[in-house]
Amino acid sequence: MKILVAVKRVVDASTRIRVKGDGFGVALDNVKMAMNPFDEIALEQAIRLKEAGVASEIIVASIGGAKVEETLRHGLAMGADRAIHVLHDERIEPLIVAKLLRVLVTAENADLVLLGKQAIDDDANQTGQMLAALLGCGQATFASAIDVKETRLRVSREVDGGLRIVELDLPAVVTVDLRLNTPRFVALPAIMKARSKPIARMQAEETGVDLTPRTEVLRTEEAPQRKGGVIVGSVAELVEKLRNEAGVIP
Repeated sequence: MKILVAVKRVVDASTRIRVKGDGFGVALDNVKMAMNPFDEIALEQAIRLKEAGVASEIIVASIGGAKVEETLRHGLAMGADRAIHVLHDERIEPLIVAKLLRVLVTAENADLVLLGKQAIDDDANQTGQMLAALLGCGQATFASAIDVKETRLRVSREVDGGLRIVELDLPAVVTVDLRLNTPRFVALPAIMKARSKPIARMQAEETGVDLTPRTEVLRTEEAPQRKGGVIVGSVAELVEKLRNEAGVIP
């Protein structure tokens, strides 16, 4: 089985986000970047499948500017066999990402595509579903467990109120959730070894995909500051505040 894992370079989850002064986008200058946490979980799962003898090759792929190579090198250090970098410096939206990934999946003849359920920068939660539709294959989203039996997958999905178990044939697209696994720590020798692993590069324009965005970001704003809570002395006072101040009850 050949697995393709799609990853995205995002602002590190521990970094405080700052909106640009002009209100258009997030400030990225001198900000620590990292692999999207959900994608890292997807890559960890692919590596575990290879260690179990289920997968034969793992390809990590990403779309973006030159600095995306750092993210791909991290993926190679984790255990991916090779990497593909689709170079594109402009803003890119989920549908375009899905179309570019379709080109890669088709060219590589991948049996399974793994990716995070969403990226922590835009929280779109669309790419995996769109990719499955473009490929015309089965999909399972929000995966918290994945079992492979020959040419079929058994996936536990996290849904409201519990789990839903689905089975689907390969090839397939699976988006993963946080509870699937805990990504491994990458040791220095693995990082050094990853420097010699191949990264194939191509320009996004070479794929023939229309790269024109269909949406426009009008403005980015900081989340409003939460007001401090108050302690009420009785149920009657609580009801009065909910009715007259918060306006949540008639």
